[in-house]
Amino acid sequence: MIHSIAMDITTLNKNCLQCGKPVKGRIDKKFCDDWCRNAYNNRLNSDTNKLVRNINNTLRRNRRILDELIPPGKKIARISRHELIIRGFDFRYFTHTRISRKGLTYTFCYEFGYLPADNDEYILIRARLVEKELIKNGG
Repeated sequence: MIHSIAMDITTLNKNCLQCGKPVKGRIDKKFCDDWCRNAYNNRLNSDTNKLVRNINNTLRRNRRILDELIPPGKKIARISRHELIIRGFDFRYFTHTRISRKGLTYTFCYEFGYLPADNDEYILIRARLVEKELIKNGG
């Protein structure tokens, strides 16, 4: 009996972190219901989620551009930097880099890589071709 009275007193002083209504239940409960808990966490994470969403959208756009520029059935293409920029390619965002056996650094956006070439052009490549080169030559 004493325990339940003490618990009721502690819950009377707690308010929901989202809406401010009194919270009833467990002593460590922070929200009055699931809606308030979700709304609070969504608000708390909205800036982070927006940043991640924007980066992922840019990576997907870069990948789509590279995919469109390599003709079907081909594994390699050549394109000017200017054309990539016109299509909306953002060189600041990529997923990883790989160094070939010749010491060339390919920049990748998922399975599509690109390599700076002469005359402000880029060589575009599908990952499988680079993977074979790296595996075949132990590098």
